[in-house]
Amino acid sequence: MRRFACLLRGVMVSTSIAEEAAATSVATATMTATATPAIAATPARVPIPPRGVDYRGKLALAPMVRSGELPSRLLALHYGADLVWGPETVDHSLIGSVRRVNPRTNMIEWTRIPSNQTKHETPAESVIYRLDPLREGSKHVFQIGTSDPERAVAAARLVAADVAGIDVNAGCPKPFSTSGGMGAALLQTPDKLAAILEALVREIPPAFGIGISVKIRLLETPERTGALVRRLVATGITGLTLHCRTTPMRPRERAIREQLRMVAGVCREAGVACLMNGDVAGRDEAEALVEEYGVDGAMIATAAEKNPSVFRAGKDGGMAGWREAVERYVRFAMEAENKFGNTKYLLGQMIPGKEQAIRELPPCKSYVKTVEMLGFGGLVELARATDEVLGLGEKKKVVAPVDKSAAGQGANKKRKWTDNGGRNKGGDAKRQQQHQTQQTQTQPHPAPIPTAVAATTTV
Repeated sequence: MRRFACLLRGVMVSTSIAEEAAATSVATATMTATATPAIAATPARVPIPPRGVDYRGKLALAPMVRSGELPSRLLALHYGADLVWGPETVDHSLIGSVRRVNPRTNMIEWTRIPSNQTKHETPAESVIYRLDPLREGSKHVFQIGTSDPERAVAAARLVAADVAGIDVNAGCPKPFSTSGGMGAALLQTPDKLAAILEALVREIPPAFGIGISVKIRLLETPERTGALVRRLVATGITGLTLHCRTTPMRPRERAIREQLRMVAGVCREAGVACLMNGDVAGRDEAEALVEEYGVDGAMIATAAEKNPSVFRAGKDGGMAGWREAVERYVRFAMEAENKFGNTKYLLGQMIPGKEQAIRELPPCKSYVKTVEMLGFGGLVELARATDEVLGLGEKKKVVAPVDKSAAGQGANKKRKWTDNGGRNKGGDAKRQQQHQTQQTQTQPHPAPIPTAVAATTTV
């Protein structure tokens, strides 16, 4: 009986195993059958390099000249930006620069001696680019202005080890960029733009482990825009940003979003992340636009220039008051030893026009005067230290002593050539008589001071 029970138990176990195997086989076949269409519908994504970042699901600070310097980027990250783009940096200016770590701030700086020094001046290094490796290094995308594949690679090699991505500017409409065949000018030379991206993809990701992306504008027709995007996503880039304006359009003109869904579809087919840019006011709106147009993420430009706290969601507190944002910005600017002129420009954007502070800002010539004017007493000591490093402060006027004896000799010398009335001797008697007649005629009717001219002079 015991042996039979054992045999029966063995049969039952064998049957159970066989049934389980059969069930597993059926389940696997079912999963394969149902999963195959889903896999076919989802295209493979372009691989993200080990140190690179995936732009999907990201809200970023857009690249802006003057408004994309280090303090602005740090403030954007503080308020919740996922990524930050630096301002366009032209390849020529970066090539030949020297990378160094500032011992006072621990910031990484690329410096060079300006080529416009006169022979009598002491050469002084100027900072071409500056970044904070701890607070932004893994979230920082470096944007390069270029019109040549070899120069693009040479410039990218200088910064690639310290950033999370390299982005090519193919959308800036400003003459300083387009005149050199860079920026939006590249939209009219797609072969050159594709060659630049291909060179960067070939050289930079294998050596530095970061991705390459491009930022473009709309072309004249949807067909031309679509054709360009198809060409660019085939180069191996990991991301593409579309600024929803054409080259002639300016920020005050409303963004055109009708082509956005089409561009997002082309990028998705190629496995490339697609970001949108243009009239995005804040995080909450960005999330709604991403859902509406099927893009992967968004950039904020103008709204972030005025108050970088737009990156904070409404549920997390939303936008901060201008004084809070400005105080944090000034602190970041001084910690980075930011050029005072750039700091002052950004303050002019961030302080509302109705505030008294905006009228008191122009006379400020130093960080100390600025924080005192704004009432940020806790920043005065840091401001003093920063002013000393940057050589700022109220310069005292030096009045040269007057040599009274020399002045007297000059007066005597002048009197030697004039008569007692102050008129030159030997002058034309007829001309003197005409002058006296004119004086007599005009004395009763003195000319009034023109009000408009006086006002213009005051302004």
